[in-house]
Amino acid sequence: MEETAYNSDLVRGSIDTIILSVLMLRDNYGYQIIKEIYQKSESRFELKEPTLYSSLRRLEKQNMIESYWGEETQGGRRKYYRITELGRALYQKNCDEWESARDLIDRLIRVENEG
Repeated sequence: MEETAYNSDLVRGSIDTIILSVLMLRDNYGYQIIKEIYQKSESRFELKEPTLYSSLRRLEKQNMIESYWGEETQGGRRKYYRITELGRALYQKNCDEWESARDLIDRLIRVENEG
């Protein structure tokens, strides 16, 4: 993995939204969620399993996602997760808040010469 050039606290604060973004596209299981996040980050961010499953438990408890067992005929059974309507609403709300915060921070840290 490449050296990180981002503030990991900022990413950590958005883990639930990142996971919801993966589930917006289709139902998915743990390992595949980790893999898709890694690919979306262009190999710059690797979500650890304990963090993923902690977030999945929290999101399921809040009714943002639902889980069900897959019907694989080979190998171990997989637990799949799907986003609920509440989860879709939370995802949109978090994205709106992120864009608003990003805009505000951009304005606050930008240095412009007067004159």
